[in-house]
Amino acid sequence: MPIKIDVAVVGGGAAGLSAALLTAKNGLSTHVFDMGDSGVSKAVLDNYLGIERIDGPDFIKYAKKQVESHGTVLHQGEEVVEIKPEGNKYRIITASGEYIAPYIVFSTGHNREVAKNLGCEVGEDGCIKVNSANETNFSNVYAAGWCVHWKINQAIIAAGEGASIAIDILSKEKGDNFRDHSHLNPK
Repeated sequence: MPIKIDVAVVGGGAAGLSAALLTAKNGLSTHVFDMGDSGVSKAVLDNYLGIERIDGPDFIKYAKKQVESHGTVLHQGEEVVEIKPEGNKYRIITASGEYIAPYIVFSTGHNREVAKNLGCEVGEDGCIKVNSANETNFSNVYAAGWCVHWKINQAIIAAGEGASIAIDILSKEKGDNFRDHSHLNPK
């Protein structure tokens, strides 16, 4: 019997973890399936707003800790081998089990095979085609980061795309124009 979840994120780099942070923080059951090979884990970030300098592996470590603190379930090393449409949801098949989710977020870097096997359209450059909301040709299946545009490989851009995807998902689930921010308490 597959495990029912709200959001399945395939890939644990800046885009996927950003999407996971916002969806989990706002009450959606979110699972990240990560093989540990994100591009940011091989980088030094010295161009990320608000961070003077951080090694990519440390950035990923802190990001994973943050998303877990909001309820995201991390499946480190659990490979997604196939995703199949099932009604208005998707069956996620991994090496260790099966899940059912209405939302999929691909943030798989250069590995686009699972998305292609699902039937996501790809361009001549091999990147997954998305619309302005980063949604693929499948309803509620999104993609962000290197798997969408390999020439633009900045962690901050990927994180922004992941956040934008999460806001789109949350707007569908909780109402149009969903916002995720808190206000400072006036002194």
